[in-house]
Amino acid sequence: MSTEQNAKSMSIIVTKGALDQAYPPFILATTAAAMGLNVTMFFTFYGLSLLKKDLKLKVSTLGNAAMEMPMMGGHMAMPNLLAALPGASSLTTVMMKDLIKKNGVASIEELRELAVEAEVNMIACQMTLDLFDYKRDDLIDGPSLGGAATYIEVATKSDINLFI
Repeated sequence: MSTEQNAKSMSIIVTKGALDQAYPPFILATTAAAMGLNVTMFFTFYGLSLLKKDLKLKVSTLGNAAMEMPMMGGHMAMPNLLAALPGASSLTTVMMKDLIKKNGVASIEELRELAVEAEVNMIACQMTLDLFDYKRDDLIDGPSLGGAATYIEVATKSDINLFI
């Protein structure tokens, strides 16, 4: 994290914990940090699961009408109805992980490590930790604990605020 007085800053509220939804906040945070911005990520509700030591990220087509996967030289839309079928989440997760690997995209674990190395300020929501009965030991080392007031204090001083 830059200590310059005039450094730009960015805050991100991370609320989603699915595999495909985990990429935008980590890519934006690590890129901004590499560009010299002071970055804070506030992990709340389902986004808090991205800080767990044991990640079991999945992809679901449910509620994601825009989801298309490359297949047979084209793109196939994944209908919401697919989510109702047994094993559909596992299938879409395997497809997404294969796509990520095939294209040389970093894993969420790797992006998370980059965020720690880049001194991104990661805050785990204490209320969410309590609500979902997680323990501090369930989370990776590095994130601090805080609540809405902690995030709002950061956000009011940030040049860029994102809700993802």
